[in-house]
Amino acid sequence: MNEHQQQLDRSAALAARDSRVLWHPCTQMKDHETLPPIAIKRGSGVWLEDFDGKRYLDAISSWWVNLFGHANPRINAALHDQLHLLEHVIFAGFTHEPAVRLSEQLVALTPPGLTRCFFADNGSAAVEVAIKMSFHYWRNHGKPGKTRFITLANSYHGETLGALAVGNVDLYKSLYKPLLMEVLTAPSPDCYFCSPGESWEQHSVKMFERMERMLEDHADQVAAVIVEPLVQCAGGMRMYHAAYLARLREACNRHGVHLIADEIAVGFGRTGTMFACEQAGISPDFMCLSKGLTGGYLPLSVVVTTDDVYAAFYDDYAKLTAFLHSHSYTGNPLACAAALATLDIFATESIIERNRTTAAYLGRRSRELANHPHVTEVRQCGMIVAIEFAKDKRSREPYPWTERRGRRIYGHALAEGVLLRPIGDVVYFMPPYTVNEAEIDLMVRIAAEGIELATCD
Repeated sequence: MNEHQQQLDRSAALAARDSRVLWHPCTQMKDHETLPPIAIKRGSGVWLEDFDGKRYLDAISSWWVNLFGHANPRINAALHDQLHLLEHVIFAGFTHEPAVRLSEQLVALTPPGLTRCFFADNGSAAVEVAIKMSFHYWRNHGKPGKTRFITLANSYHGETLGALAVGNVDLYKSLYKPLLMEVLTAPSPDCYFCSPGESWEQHSVKMFERMERMLEDHADQVAAVIVEPLVQCAGGMRMYHAAYLARLREACNRHGVHLIADEIAVGFGRTGTMFACEQAGISPDFMCLSKGLTGGYLPLSVVVTTDDVYAAFYDDYAKLTAFLHSHSYTGNPLACAAALATLDIFATESIIERNRTTAAYLGRRSRELANHPHVTEVRQCGMIVAIEFAKDKRSREPYPWTERRGRRIYGHALAEGVLLRPIGDVVYFMPPYTVNEAEIDLMVRIAAEGIELATCD
């Protein structure tokens, strides 16, 4: 048996073993009867390779986590060095160099006033930490009635129960509503349904009026407002103007309500600045970070908050004000080492500036799809581009969700060597920052072919 056949047999055997023991995330497993999971052998740069030697361009950064390519040599080296020193230690009563250095750098990088880092394991866990901290802060300040949260329509903050409660994508949330706390939901400021002639800024400012009234009516009950700054990613990559964030920060200050910025998906350069909040010139009370934090290598998240929040919990133990939230792998040294290597790449390679050139080319090529008879919008925020298509271009009437037209694009793209994973009828690009122009050309061409196949009947 030749080597090529051995690799094919290994791939098929791995898929068969997978089907017997695994349950994959965000997947109807019956779908794998017609489109089996692809067994990946290795990754390099923006490419993944299966056991047959076929390569796939990772146009979505493996669920938005990879910043500088697979098997990045600098991050690999940092992990190798750390592995020989310390793999993990309990983070209650102990500390270590990677966590201290990472916290120092995050405090220096994040918006002014964010001075304290609380580590967790993943994005959902960071959101849980932030909402618990906000609630507990008000309780420690003698305001136990501030127990509610305001979220935006079409928002997504994770899938643990607290994070799910403050999100608003029915696909993930509706079934579990009996288990969730009730929240207040303000209209989304996303600009997909702007009026003719209305700018993104005008529309987003107009949509803030409902948020303002909600704060006026419920401030004495509300602990915090939680938002995804600039881009509602899992909600179809819907985007809005930074003016909304500026008004929200001012209103939260005026009404005595915390602001939680969920930058889990949009942080670390995705929107064109290191953090999306920078584009509004604001500092939230809590910033949740994960995904790109470790360059796509290891699970790690952090909530960066203020001295004011920290002080609310700092007292004698008998006062019972301490924040007793914990994760076994809090501040894992290996994950912190990967994060430090990731931040070092930002610091030494002018990534934000270089991304502007890449984003300009990505946007220019993607906008060529705007003339397609079913493409309703091509929108961009930094290194995120979304192409939305619909049954009727003029009215923007969507296709029935049961037709799963985005899945047709997914299957076509895999066959052509590109990993696209549309969100409903939204094709999006969120590639690693190492992507080049030829790879962008391939992404756009395959997306255009996929949209044509998905809308031709």
